[in-house]
Order: sequence, then structure tokens, then C-alpha cells
Amino acid sequence: MPTLNLAGFGPYDIRGIYPTAVNEELFYRVGRVCPSLFGMKKVALGRDIRLSSPSLRDALVRGLTESGAEVWDIGQCGTEMIYFTTVHYDLDGGFMVTASHNPKEYNGLKIVRRGARPLSESTGLGEIKQAIQAEMLPAATPPGKARSLAVLSDYTRHILSYIDVTKLKPLKVVVNVGNGAAGFVVDSLAEHLPFDLVRVHWEADGHFPNGVPNPLRPENRAATIQAVREAKADVGVAWDGDFDRCFLFDEKGGFIEGYYMVGFLAEAFLRKEPGATIIHDPRLTWNTIELVEKNGGKPVVCRSGHAFIKDKMRELDAAYGGELSAHHYFRDFSYCDSGMIPWLLMMQLMSAESRPLSELMKERQERYPASGEVNSPADNPQAILAKVEKLYARQGEVSHIDGLSVEMPTWRFNLRPSGTEPEIRLNVESRGDRRLMEEKTNELLAVIRNKYK
Repeated sequence: MPTLNLAGFGPYDIRGIYPTAVNEELFYRVGRVCPSLFGMKKVALGRDIRLSSPSLRDALVRGLTESGAEVWDIGQCGTEMIYFTTVHYDLDGGFMVTASHNPKEYNGLKIVRRGARPLSESTGLGEIKQAIQAEMLPAATPPGKARSLAVLSDYTRHILSYIDVTKLKPLKVVVNVGNGAAGFVVDSLAEHLPFDLVRVHWEADGHFPNGVPNPLRPENRAATIQAVREAKADVGVAWDGDFDRCFLFDEKGGFIEGYYMVGFLAEAFLRKEPGATIIHDPRLTWNTIELVEKNGGKPVVCRSGHAFIKDKMRELDAAYGGELSAHHYFRDFSYCDSGMIPWLLMMQLMSAESRPLSELMKERQERYPASGEVNSPADNPQAILAKVEKLYARQGEVSHIDGLSVEMPTWRFNLRPSGTEPEIRLNVESRGDRRLMEEKTNELLAVIRNKYK
């Protein structure tokens, strides 16, 4: 096996380039220490479509079973299916081999405990790292066994429970899985839906022949936009590789930022549960706060990242949580994120409203125009943050909940290091002034990229 490397341990998962930062030796050792650390006797296991995922899964299975765990392997799947399996089948934990939206040379591991509670740096990942460093690798007698488990039918039934299928109209929907893992799930759901689906990049392929499936990046949207326009579809939906995020496109091919989806879904849940707590991240906030307060809810800001959002939701028993990055979390989905529930809820809204998606979103987009997340290479993101704070801190209210946020009367921004890549991410919004938002975005990018005078 390759040399052990612990550099892949991050704030809320293990992730890095294969086979240097993450490899079979690391996954084997993670499997050896987790059962004894967290009382994991029965665990769920799944993997995404990356080329290195099968061998990493095999190493993890070997470690888990040598430590006495019984492994329920659900095969190639999406991350949310591990959350579902862990809870639905009352297991002690779950392991998902995935690097989500990262480039194809990456891989990683997301781990949850009983109840699909995530392990983050402060709630378990640190303990795993320390146990591996101390070579605490207890073996069990007898060893555990691995078994296959088919969950698609139960999972499909649960996802469909969030909507009323009888109220859906026969919309034409472009669905682009980006050669990721979502295709077989959408096919399963489609058997129960009245939609005319136009399938794009449907074959699961870890070579990512059409680019990395991450529609948050503008360069990865062209195929969906083209398909929507050519098919004259009502809406387009695209997923990332492990489909825990979905992204929507209106009938003109216009991309709907995940930020505006947070506001929509918050409204939908507050209609059903007045006064509920809604969790949101600090990158873009004004639209969400306004809509939550307008509908009688309580908006609570939380650091970005699935582990932090889920912990905060559990702490406050929030009905819903949403991030700009298109992660949407639901109390009834064990406080976990799903990429399948949001698009179905949107289809239900469109069926009820009888208005095109562009009209449904136009008012909010104009009221709070946003830059979208703009990424810049950053070998030393902390130095960039310090430079930007020095220049802008006196102009407005400063927050360090997640990176740097500065809020002025008419515009605001958030700048934060990526937790998974050597980049720094900028988001800017304004109060109804698109030109101001664009000017400030360019101004900040000049500082970040060291092109200012």
C-alpha cells in the first residue's frame, strides 16, 4: 500500500489528491480505529463514481471488518443515501467514499455516527487522526463481515414523501447528472413522476468526459443551458458528482443561484411551520433574512459546511437550513442535506403557481443582486484575508463567523478560504443596485488577485 499521509484531514471530512493525500493505507487505518472509537458495530458504506473509489472502499472494508464491524455496502450511490441508510436501518454509522465536486484526481471520505450525525474536526475527525498517529489499531475476534444492501426502493419512497405527486404538472425538465452518480436515482423517481425528462450526460463515468460535475462553476453550465433552450424545457436541473447538491436553470437557460433557493425553501417551510428557525450561511444573507423575518421565522447564521450546519440545526431544532453552495438541509431528513428533495419541491411550486421559473425568481434577484461565488487561486488565503480586512474593516460591520464578512449600508461581501481546495471564495451582494454589486466585486477581485495600485 502507499505511504500513510494524514494531510487529507479537513474541517468536516477527509479529502485530497489520490494517492498522495488520500490512499488505501489511510482508509484501512480509518476503518481499523473507528469501530472502537465510536462504538460502530453495524455501519453503512457507499462510494461515488470516481476511478479510485472501489479500491479505497475495499481498503476501508478490510479495516472495518478486522475491527469487528458489520459492513452494509449499498454500492455506488450518492452521499445522502448513506445518511438515509444509517438512519432508516438503525445503524451505528456510515462511510461515504467521495470527493464530491472536486476534480477527478481527488477522493475522500465522509463519516457519520448513529443518527447520521456528522464527524467534523472537533467531533471525531481529530480523534481518528490522533488514534492513527498513535497506532491504536485494535483487532477484533471474530472479525466482522461485509454484506450488500439494496436501498433504492426505500430511499425513493422516502424522497417522494416530501411532495404530493398528484399535484405535479407534466413539465418538461432537463436533467443533467454530469456523468456522476445521480442518474439511477432520477430514473427511479421518474417512474412516479409526470415529467417529460430530457437526460444529459447520463452515463456514470469517473473520467468525467464532460468536465467535473460542479454546476456552481459557470464553466460547467453550458450543456444544461443548451439543452434547456433546444428542448424548450420548463426548467433544467443539474447535480454535482455525489448529488448532495442540485442546481436549477429557468426556462431561458438562466442559472438560479443557490442563494435564492434558500429563501424560497425557507418560505415554503415557514408556511407549514410558522415561527420555525431557519439556518443559513454567512456568504450571502440579506434576501434570506428578509424572507424569513417577513414570514415570521427566526433566521440564524452559521459557519458554512455540512457538519456545522447540521450541528446548529440539531441544537436549535431548525426546520430547514440552506447554503449558497446549494446544500439544503431538512429536519425530516435527519437534519441532513439532500440534492433530490429541493428540485422536487420546486417542481411542486411551479405546478401550483403556473408561472415560469424566471418570473418566480425575478423579484428576489433584482432586490438583492449577487455576484455568485467567484473563486481565486490562493496559496496563502490568510494573508489575503488580512489585507482585505485592513482595507475594508472601517467601512462597515465586520464578522468572522466564516472567513471575513463586511456589511455596509448598501452592499456587503464575504471572503473565505475553501475548505477543500487551494482557493479563496468571494461573494458580493447589494440592495437593488446591480451596477454597484459588479463594481465592488471587481474592486475586491483586484485586491485579492494583487492587481490594485
